[in-house]
Formats: sequence, structure tokens, C-alpha cells
Amino acid sequence: MDVQLTLPSNGLSKKGYPERPITESITNGFFTVDRKWTVRHWNKAAEKLLSVRAEDIIGKNLWEQFAGTIPIDFYMVYHKAFKLDTPCHFREYWAEMETWYDVITYYSGDVLSVSFKKSNQPAKPEYVWQQIQIQNELYRFVTAITNDCLWEWNVEAKEIFWIDGGHKRVFGYHIENALIPQSFWEDLMHPEDRARVMAKFDTVMADASTLVWEDEYRVKKLNGEYAYVHDRGHIIYDEGKNPTRIIGATVDITEKVLLKKKLTEERVLRQREITDAVFRAQEKERESIGRELHDNLNQILAVAKLYVQMAKTNESTRDSHLDKSIALITNVIEDIRKIAKNLVIPGAHIIGVVDNIKNLVRDLKMIDPLNIEFKAENIVEEEFNEKLQLTIFRIVQEQVNNILKHANAAHAFIGLSRQENEIMLSILDDGNGCDLLDKSKGVGVINIRSRVEFYNGRVTVVSKPGEGYKLEVVLPLDLG
Repeated sequence: MDVQLTLPSNGLSKKGYPERPITESITNGFFTVDRKWTVRHWNKAAEKLLSVRAEDIIGKNLWEQFAGTIPIDFYMVYHKAFKLDTPCHFREYWAEMETWYDVITYYSGDVLSVSFKKSNQPAKPEYVWQQIQIQNELYRFVTAITNDCLWEWNVEAKEIFWIDGGHKRVFGYHIENALIPQSFWEDLMHPEDRARVMAKFDTVMADASTLVWEDEYRVKKLNGEYAYVHDRGHIIYDEGKNPTRIIGATVDITEKVLLKKKLTEERVLRQREITDAVFRAQEKERESIGRELHDNLNQILAVAKLYVQMAKTNESTRDSHLDKSIALITNVIEDIRKIAKNLVIPGAHIIGVVDNIKNLVRDLKMIDPLNIEFKAENIVEEEFNEKLQLTIFRIVQEQVNNILKHANAAHAFIGLSRQENEIMLSILDDGNGCDLLDKSKGVGVINIRSRVEFYNGRVTVVSKPGEGYKLEVVLPLDLG
């Protein structure tokens, strides 16, 4: 939604931005000096606060101009600031001016920048300095949009003005309503992000049709830690379509980024657990088939082979031995059919999931005393794709096998129904139940969860030792 602001017309561009850079309209005095203490910049507020015109001091030595008047503490702090790589903040009374000043200094690129304000309080050290609120239209315009770290970037001068203490609050630097060199900001960026951010910035600045610059990167706080930030600013062009300034805000997104990383790590860990469960289930199934083939079918075939050999050498018992061989081979064929039936079910285009579950229940009743019931409601199999039908059947097959092996149940129930755009599958038994906190018994359920999560479904298990077991599965039905 666009924000419409009504600003005074005096000093504003057609787009509503102040025509002058903020450094020329703020109440803060600001100047820069090089290592020889030669004044390089002196703004309008400095002229007013110190009663010295820019044309009378730029290019001259700072101490020579204020010889015998400037407090010794100012001199000591300024010299010390050249040796520091962090901003310095102090308050001092200037007797010659009969005024207390609040001063911020910071050094970057062989240039010392000084921002200062005059206090409204009486000239007594016990009074706490009160912040002078910025009175300019640009500040009101930006604060109407956001209350985060606000700034104005002079692209041509390569200077950035940090507005109203947001950077002090978020990052700890004692800089507010003051200019910093662009190089100071670049040095705060994480070394791994700096080249990428500046390359993108240069690309955006070269495109005169771009109205917004934004990027995400890490910035070093005063305590040495790095914060993740999102920078976004509106680009202001001159009549020649050259970018002159950017007005924007920096937002600390550290909490959001760290939460996203945590969720990603948890998702990867969860996927590893699911993959491990699937592999274990596959190995368990292969082990079961291998044992059945080696310990049972292989032995039966060996006996059948022995009977055939005996029939070849003993004519009087040939028919009896051949009959026994045929009976054994028939048993092997039936056992192989059962194994194959568990591994491969008829495709959905041949027989639907409801009939497949019915056949499974019928076969179980023939070989196991478990009383199992199946009920399907409001199921239209044509709405299920073949993979979804296979998934439902495998879940039923997996859970029924768990019941037969571990539950010692007398009764079980399978319910399959549709409620709006969801498929509901419930499998209950009155068996031993289990402790849901015992991870060693959860391989089968993890395997089921892996199938369900593939469809963005949900699995719920309710069980206690001695109180049976209830598995509920919800699968979304995609009708698109």
C-alpha cells in the first residue's frame, strides 16, 4: 500500500524529497579533517554553532583556527580518535563558547569525522545531555514508513548519514544523526558478503531505471558479533538520470534467519531419520525373504531333489517318490506365490485399494485366528491415483503385520473413509499396546510416517501398555 504524505513545498523536489542533502539541514554540526588536521568539510550547522564560516576554515589547520580557545579535552580525544577503529563518544564544556557539547568522532580512510550538538541544559556537568530531535522534512518522511535503522546515502560523496540512533540501538555504535564514510560501512560487512553486496550495488547504480536497492548481508556489531540485516532504499536521481542519493532503512533479521536455519536443520535431521527407517525396513524385509528362501524353501527343494534321485535308482518305489516330490514342489510354488503377493499387489487399473485390502483381510482370516474387520465409506477409487492407492495399501499391510507379530490381539479394525478433501485411515487393535516413548519399537511407525509425509499428510498414534493400539492417518486428496 502506498503511503501518501503531505509535506511543505519549500525546499522539496517534485517527488516530495528534500532538495538539499540532510547534512545541510540538520542541527548537528559536522566536519572532517585529515591527519595533518586540515579541515576538508564544514557544514552549515557547524558554521552556526561555532560562528566560523566554511570558506574561512576549509583547507586550514583546525588547531590554528581555534588556538587558545578550544578545551584541552577536545584536543586529547581528537588525537586519540585517529588511533581507534571504533567511534568515540564524549561530552565536554567549552568555556569560550559557554556551552556544553555532545561529540561523536570516528576514523576511516585517513579522515577523522566529527559530529557535535549543543546542549539545551545549563552549563553544569551534573545535567544529563538531552538528545536534540531532528527537525527536517526528510526525517519525518522516513519515520512515517519505518522505525528501524534509518539512513541517507550520498552516492556522489560516498557518505552515509545514520539517522536518529537506530544503528546505536541495534548495533551498539555511538553514532546518531551523523555522517559516516561509505568505507566505514563497507568495513562493517562480513568479509564473505562484502564483494557480493558491492557488486550488486554497482549493478543497480548503473541501471537508471531502477528505483530501489536492497540486499541481505551480515554486519559487524560493536561487540564483535555479526547480525543478519536487510537493507532497502529508494534511489533519487538528478535530472540527468544519475543516482545522487538513497533514502532507506536497515532491518535486523537475525532472529528470522537463525530460526529458518534451525528449521532447515531439523528438516534435514528428520529426513535422515526417515531415510534410515526406510533402509532398515527394507533390510528387515530382505532378511525375512532371504531366511524364508534359505531355511524353508531351499530345504524343501533339497528333499524333493532327493526323492527324484531315489526314483531314478529304485524302480519299485519310483511312483511314491515322484508323488512326494510333486507334493513338495507344489508347496514351494504356493509359498513363493505368498511371498510375491506380499511384495507385488495388483495395479490400481486392475483392482482398487478397497478390494486389495479386502483380499488381504480374507487371506489373513484363513491363516490367523485374529478377528479383523474392514469398513470403507464414501470412497470413490477413481479419484485416487495409483501411487496414493499403493501407499494406503502398504500402510495397512505394514500395520497389520505389526499387529500379527507384536500385538497378541484378538480383534482388529481397519476403517477407510473420505471427509471432504481428505482420506482418513484408522487401524485399531485390542492387543498389548506399547510405550510410545520407546524408540526401539518405532521402526514400523517411522516407515509409515515416511510414506505419509511424502503426501504432506498426518500420522497420530494413541497407545498405552495393555490398552491396545490406534493408528490414524490423514492424507490430502488432490482433486486438481
